[in-house]
This record gives sequence, C-alpha cells and structure tokens, in this order.
Amino acid sequence: MAGRLLDDDPRAALTHARAARQRAGRIAVVREAAGITAYHAGEWAEALSELRAARRMSGGTGLLAVMADCERGLGRPEKALELGRSEEARKLTGDEATELRIVLAGARMDLGQYDQAVVTLQTPDLDPERTGTPAARLFYAYADALVAAGRTEEGLQWFLHSAGADIEGVTDAEERVEELTGESL
Repeated sequence: MAGRLLDDDPRAALTHARAARQRAGRIAVVREAAGITAYHAGEWAEALSELRAARRMSGGTGLLAVMADCERGLGRPEKALELGRSEEARKLTGDEATELRIVLAGARMDLGQYDQAVVTLQTPDLDPERTGTPAARLFYAYADALVAAGRTEEGLQWFLHSAGADIEGVTDAEERVEELTGESL
C-alpha cells in the first residue's frame, strides 16, 4: 500500500510503511521501503535511520545517494560528501554512481562551492546525445551548477539538453530555459 500511495500521498504511504516496519522490522526490504517512503515524505532523520538499517541487513550500496541526500536534508552537506568518499561509493557504477554525483554536487552547492559542483558532474556520462530520465537529471544538475557558478550561457545549453533528453517529463528544464531567456520554447 505504501508503494501505491507514495506519489499521491507520501504521508499516508509513510503511515503504511511504519505499520509494516512494526510488523516485520527485521526484514531488509521492509526497512528499505520504510526509508524510501520517509524520504519522500521529507522525514530525513527517519529515512536515514531506516536506510542505514536496511544497508546493514542487506549489505547493498544502492541506497547511498538517498542516504547522502537525507544528510543534505538534515543540513549536513559535509556528511553527504563523506558518504561520497566512502569505499562503498567507489564501487557504484552506472545510474547509481550518477545519482550520487548529482547529490554530491548539490552538497557542494549547499556549501557555496559552485565550481566544485560543476567539476563533480563532469563525467563521460555528460553526453548530450543521451536521452532518458538519468541523462535528463544529470544534464539538469549540471546546468543548475553552471548557472550557480555564473556560467549562465553554458547552463542554458545544458538545460536545453536536459529538456531534449527528458522524455518522461521529470524535470522543469523547459521552464528554466524560459526563466533564463524570457522566451517560451
């Protein structure tokens, strides 16, 4: 039920996830679901606690980006960066590694380190020919970091790349382009 409600009513989903945790708290997937649900409801401390428990139980690294983002939500970007330097982080590949880089760039921006945020996102995955949600999110984060670093023209180009890659409509890249140019697409 938590999964069904997550997008429309994260608070109600969290109530269901908490009930599941009370009944089956020793099952890693239940703790992971409770953590992800708490994350979507903005309950950063609870989410972090649940995700840590799930990670201890299952040993996976796939929750690292969400955990780092919880640290940011708690106002601890330095802790997010520590997670990004961990041995587990070095083992991430593909979309998981990209997602962690996006979070780490956000942590750099939280600290006012805009140029470092830009560098954090510069990887071979930053290929404007790519499409899909992971590419759109990466391009968007890169564009946002460029704009924050005072490189607005480059940022505008990457917002356009993000809009082109965003076939599922997960970003507001088109709106950001309109905001930066004053013209609609």
